[in-house]
Amino acid sequence: MGALTKLRHAFTRNAQVTSAEELLAAARGRKTAGAVHVTADTALRHSAVWACLRLRADLVSTMPVDVYRRVNGIQIEVAKPPVLVTPGGTTIGIKEWLYSSQVDLDRAGNVFGIITERSGVIGPDGRGLPARIELVALGDVTIRATGSQITKFVIGGKEYEPWEIWHEKQYTVAGMPLGLSPVAYAAWTIEESLSAQQFARDWFAGGAVPMAELKNVSKTIDKKQARVARENFEAAVSTGDLFVHGNDWEYKPIQAVATQSAFIEARQYGLSDIARFFGCPGDMIDAAVSGSSITYASITQRNLQFLIMHLGPAVARREDAFTRNLTPGPRYVKLNADALLRMDPEARARTIAAQITSRTLTPSEARAIDDRAPLTEDQYAEFDRLFGARTTTPTTAAPGASS
Repeated sequence: MGALTKLRHAFTRNAQVTSAEELLAAARGRKTAGAVHVTADTALRHSAVWACLRLRADLVSTMPVDVYRRVNGIQIEVAKPPVLVTPGGTTIGIKEWLYSSQVDLDRAGNVFGIITERSGVIGPDGRGLPARIELVALGDVTIRATGSQITKFVIGGKEYEPWEIWHEKQYTVAGMPLGLSPVAYAAWTIEESLSAQQFARDWFAGGAVPMAELKNVSKTIDKKQARVARENFEAAVSTGDLFVHGNDWEYKPIQAVATQSAFIEARQYGLSDIARFFGCPGDMIDAAVSGSSITYASITQRNLQFLIMHLGPAVARREDAFTRNLTPGPRYVKLNADALLRMDPEARARTIAAQITSRTLTPSEARAIDDRAPLTEDQYAEFDRLFGARTTTPTTAAPGASS
């Protein structure tokens, strides 16, 4: 039986689940093994997981949210509904709301919110469009489903109909009503790294093995003699004093011979593996593996590659969800990624100059990009004094006139 078939059967058997991690554990027929049980919450203890979630959420949450409609084939910006300005009410703006929801999407494949207010604009389901969405903690949500259809949401012990809940998902599988968590898929890798951290703490704290070895190289001693020797040694070294002995004792600090290089190497590869699961290039979270190098002509090129190959698809899915559920047709929502693609000043100036020269951008539009007002007549006059008078546009000859 294939993995996806097992997953669907697991969902059928467990029609009430609280997380994708539980679902995958049920599909495997066991809980995740290992010294550390990895969940969406415990995974946050790993620096690479935190860095990936922070990077993606930071970028998505700072993208301006714009609403457009097309008039005669031209894209025209229109006013945003309040839910795309203060989706959580007056205390939670769109940036915080986008950040929190993106973190949940990336770590668990789902985000949930209670629709507490609706507008007077009727949506595709015949109800008012959501006007306020209060996000809820993933751990508080239980799903009840029949087949691939969610029938009830249970949040904090209270039942909700599907139309009362905002539910976005990513990392989807056909026939599954829930998005899947990269944490669940990456659990083995994260477990290995978290377990390595735990081993390191135990090792260097003396919890995994004895901290040192005190050996009599001349004779075999019984338990009583060993206890006396240990007590005398501890009494001396616990205060930092000298331990005086004859020529028959050998002290060997075990901690000093730990395989530090192998441990560090495993930690590095753990970072890069986790970065791949979460769709973040390792170098962007300072997790590049030694010996590998990727060079780019400019930071803009690097950001463009990240947007197209990693972040762009998630952004597009969110745009579709907002367009479908938060705005009336024929309006549509765009998350403006221009901030991510911002060029260095020199390259930006060259690009704008080329657009002006090719007549695809006017000087006034170029100034607006930098939040500057259009040139005034006084400014034009100053340019004329510095660089010569402006050339006038030739007058078009009247039809029928001789050349």
